[in-house]
Amino acid sequence: MQEKRIDVSVMEAFPEEKKALVDQLLKEAVDKSRFKIVALDDDPTGVQTVHGVHVYTDWTEDSIRAGFNEENKLFFILTNSRGFTAEQTKKAHTEIAERIQKIYAETGIPYLIISRSDSTLRGHFPLETETLRQVYEKKTGGRVDGEILAPYFFEGGRFTLNNVHYVKYGRELVPAGETEFAKDETFGYTSSNMGEYIEEKTKGEYKASDVTFITLTELRTLDLDGIEGKIEAVHDFRKIVVNATDDYDVKVFAIALYRALAKGRHFLIRSAAAMVKAMGNISTIPLLTKKDMVFSNATHGGVIVVGSHTKKTTAQLEMLKSIESIHFIEMNSDLVLKPGALEEETRRILREENEYIEKGITVCVSTKRQLLKVENDTPEEALLRSVAISDAVQKCVGELTVAPSFVVAKGGITSSDVGIKALRVKRATVLGQIQPGVPVWGTDDESRFPGIPYVIFPGNVGEAETLRNAVQILMG
Repeated sequence: MQEKRIDVSVMEAFPEEKKALVDQLLKEAVDKSRFKIVALDDDPTGVQTVHGVHVYTDWTEDSIRAGFNEENKLFFILTNSRGFTAEQTKKAHTEIAERIQKIYAETGIPYLIISRSDSTLRGHFPLETETLRQVYEKKTGGRVDGEILAPYFFEGGRFTLNNVHYVKYGRELVPAGETEFAKDETFGYTSSNMGEYIEEKTKGEYKASDVTFITLTELRTLDLDGIEGKIEAVHDFRKIVVNATDDYDVKVFAIALYRALAKGRHFLIRSAAAMVKAMGNISTIPLLTKKDMVFSNATHGGVIVVGSHTKKTTAQLEMLKSIESIHFIEMNSDLVLKPGALEEETRRILREENEYIEKGITVCVSTKRQLLKVENDTPEEALLRSVAISDAVQKCVGELTVAPSFVVAKGGITSSDVGIKALRVKRATVLGQIQPGVPVWGTDDESRFPGIPYVIFPGNVGEAETLRNAVQILMG
């Protein structure tokens, strides 16, 4: 069904007088719960609402065990699965689920898995959560009662209203199914109504008519008993969708969910970043300034790499060019079609980068802005080609011989490759956000360039000037 575009003015604010009570109830629920929250992040942008938590860039037993043994309520495992094929995704999530269950058997610490994914509904759904469910039920003999979908993400302008998911463009809320994100070559969809989206993506296995919706009215009136009752009525892995236009909406839902978990119910969550923050009761801090970050190579220039092809990224790149002191290099990413040619292009760029960074000049490397189209293409081939280009982009950081003062990566696959392959980070600390929805990692002593800020800039976040603003902060 075609949904209407609406003005942002239709969204009413969460009642101010109820916020203190919600904060109190959520703190009590989180403090009382023994659950360890394991957020599986399909690209590095999922930490765009949190601070003071750790991100593990692999899912070895040692990393998972370390996460369970932390004092923190919450830890992230970066899967990068949005850059995986379906087969790779299933294998990774099977391994993760089996290892989490093994660590649970060792420690006795109960856990809740959040499959943190894209707020514009892209990614391997329902494959990832279905795989997690199957492993849990096989290993324990128990049942996962349901799956909670909560794609709301304020900083990115993603709102779920009257069961329809919207993306904000200026003053207008556009149904997600009408946006460029819904036309993704690998993860495309047509439905904006969340019930219809679920039916579409599960190929009818879960019907829109069977989806349980948590309404804004229930959330705003703090109908915790009613919401809890709805949650507890769900069975057979049916779906719950959380409407939300304010962070306090997901906080109220989190309180009710904690109550249901305390009664022995089992759920998986598929959500954007806001629900992770609510379930961990992570506080809000001011945006980071330059003095909040360490620059161990302060006399050198920084490096910015741009891989995302969204219209938003292209507009941000154009605005970034207003900073005249940055040296811009365009990678001819179409060379991916010619064996060996992209590798030679990367070597050329690296020589140029090293020269400028050592002089104290910040360099920006971007792929061609026109997305490569191949006749008779398939989603799998398009994804593999995208991964190959991203690998070339990450080498423009990982194979530098001169250490930059900072690194910025634009795009989900790109930022994951830069963090894991180029910077070789094993466990990062999330410092906070440099712009709304734009997280910063502090690199550890074992990484390629220790003691520098690594800015993970999602391809679908911010206004035209947001990338420029972030870089200006870093450049001082």
